Amino acid sequence: MASSTHPPPPPPASSSLSPPEVPMALHAHNRDKLLRALRDRLAAASRPLRGLVLLQGGEEKTRYCTDHAELFRQESYFAYLFGVREPGFYGAVDIASGQSLLFAPRLPSDYAVWLGEIKPLSYFKERYKVDMVFYVDEIAHVLHDRFKESGKPLLFLLYGMNTDSNNFSKPAGFEGIENFETDLTILHPILTECRIFKSEMELALIQYANDVSSEAHVEVMRRTKAGMKEYQLESIFLHHIYMYGGCRHCSYTCICATGENSAVLHYGHAAAPNDRTLKDGDMALFDMGAEYNFYGSDITCSFPVNGKFTKDQLIVYNAVLKAHNAVISSMRPGVSWIDMHKLAEETILESLKKEGLILGDVDEMMAARLGAVFMPHGLGHFLGIDTHDPGGYAKGMERPKEPGLSALRTVRELQEGMVITVEPGCYFIDALLGPAMQDSVTSKFFNLKEVERHKNFGGVRIESDVYVTADGCKNLTKCPREPWEIEAVMAGAPWPGCGSINKATANGIF
Repeated sequence: MASSTHPPPPPPASSSLSPPEVPMALHAHNRDKLLRALRDRLAAASRPLRGLVLLQGGEEKTRYCTDHAELFRQESYFAYLFGVREPGFYGAVDIASGQSLLFAPRLPSDYAVWLGEIKPLSYFKERYKVDMVFYVDEIAHVLHDRFKESGKPLLFLLYGMNTDSNNFSKPAGFEGIENFETDLTILHPILTECRIFKSEMELALIQYANDVSSEAHVEVMRRTKAGMKEYQLESIFLHHIYMYGGCRHCSYTCICATGENSAVLHYGHAAAPNDRTLKDGDMALFDMGAEYNFYGSDITCSFPVNGKFTKDQLIVYNAVLKAHNAVISSMRPGVSWIDMHKLAEETILESLKKEGLILGDVDEMMAARLGAVFMPHGLGHFLGIDTHDPGGYAKGMERPKEPGLSALRTVRELQEGMVITVEPGCYFIDALLGPAMQDSVTSKFFNLKEVERHKNFGGVRIESDVYVTADGCKNLTKCPREPWEIEAVMAGAPWPGCGSINKATANGIF
């Protein structure tokens, strides 16, 4: 018979969510937004409003030299404009008329044997709501004959650097492109700027991805217990978002870190594959997000493995939660993201000082960049079709050089329509603490005994996805955040439906 001091096992998972239909009007709206911006740019430069935007979609890849085809996911800029889920496509938009064209790969007859029905061009025209569809091997002929003017037809190709990865987008290429005039400079910055500001239709998909992911994070909390493997909890998350949310893709590789692993910022990679055994007394840091119809979420929850915070865990957790809440309370159009990062740092340092982990004047700590020792990453990043959506640094924007600030993925002022993550953290990372405690400038700030006691603590991160509104912001993430909420949910209290969880009923559960 189970002990009355332990909560009963959680009931089987379920969900009230249902995968929504995605209107192709979303991608038509994105094309229209691009056309307006591109026409404005050309007009400002006294250039004629002629030519075509041409993008090449993603190609299916095999695993190295084998015939194992990896699960395809569309190239993000192409997905943004056309919503096409299949590989091997090209897409074009005529600047003068606004007409949209798709070019589908001409498939071999044995495709029907191994991979299913070969769809006619009319299928893609109806599915993706474009004006015309042709085959890829007809690109040169169609674009030249239908859109020729005096001289060579002009193609605006996508080429530019992603400031998060320092990788360059791939401009479209096809046989016969030498017979066209090409522009590699104008399209990338304009299309990137378009992606920064989300429409209501885009926001609905990001909200859905957040809803599914929030549910899955709660399910993970409820099923976490000492003795499990980190990958088992990753599996619970992946199962929930796919089983109940229809999300076949994650936005990124799951970070399922417990104990000292939670101080490894990008834990979960191939050399650290979410395989530690959970121990009673550990903190867990789980950074996981679902993707639905290309649009994603990025959520981090930190909580005690055994469902009850210790005093030390509360000190670090509450410092991060206070920073998380302070930033969200301060976000509105016109606010500098650098200032938000510094607000998070300052809030964490004040909390750590109050609890005796660090000593001295917080302003001096900020000047010495002590905050970067405990939070070396940036406060957040744009979110949309990519986890790190592009546009953080437009031309002329410089990346700060100071520790911590140099990791910022954007230095923009907030504007209505942006979706950005708020993810402050506090970590005890030997590779940073050791040098800082030996440094002549920063060593005086540390209570060595207390910091040493936290050496194997790991870290805490709290991450929400936030939409900037006209007069403030909206948090799209719906996870338990207050310590008592987390303890209540892990003990069996319902979530969401906060009205049924309050401190009085929570105390009755424990």
